[in-house]
Amino acid sequence: MDPKATQDTLTIDPIAMAVVSRVAAGSVLSGDLEFDGGLLVQGTLSGNIRVRGRLIIWTGGSVRGRVQVDGDLYLFGQLGASGASPHETHLECQGMVYISKTGVSTGTLLARRLQLYEGASLQGPFKTLKLDASPPTPTQRP
Repeated sequence: MDPKATQDTLTIDPIAMAVVSRVAAGSVLSGDLEFDGGLLVQGTLSGNIRVRGRLIIWTGGSVRGRVQVDGDLYLFGQLGASGASPHETHLECQGMVYISKTGVSTGTLLARRLQLYEGASLQGPFKTLKLDASPPTPTQRP
């Protein structure tokens, strides 16, 4: 059997995925950061981060801190620091997490679903977010 016939493929198209922001290779950003639309990280990003869209951590890129992603996460680089406690980086993803063969996660991941590709390294804990039912409505009293 041809191994390529059974190999999974993960295709990234930043334009089609509405990725509008980028942290370039060699760049370092830290602090309280918010991004509207998708974000491609090729450099280093740390702090309290909110991404209203997809987050792509490219090979050579790294993200650390408290991260909230409203879309999907594509991990080709590093989430958390090598050898660090899983509590130092905490990422909550409202969509799907895809971890490629080059992706390494040492942080704590919370997401609706997880897809690991052959060779992916999930070193920190993963917890599934429950699908929210419709929000509770206040009870009216006569």
